[in-house]
Amino acid sequence: MEATTEADKLDNGAEKAAGKPKEGAGKIAGDKSLETEGKTDQAKASLKQAGEHVKDVFKK
Repeated sequence: MEATTEADKLDNGAEKAAGKPKEGAGKIAGDKSLETEGKTDQAKASLKQAGEHVKDVFKK
C-alpha cells in the first residue's frame, strides 16, 4: 500500500505543477476560464496532498 501512497503523492505534485502554467497562460492571454482552471487544478492537488498527509499521520 505504501507504493500507492508514494505514487499518489507524485501524481498530486504533478497535477499541482500542471496548474501553474495554465494559470499563467490564462493571465497572459486574458482567458479567465483557463486561469481559473489552473487555480482549480492546484487547489484540488493541494487538498489531495493534505489527505495524503493525514493518512501518513495515522499510519504512525
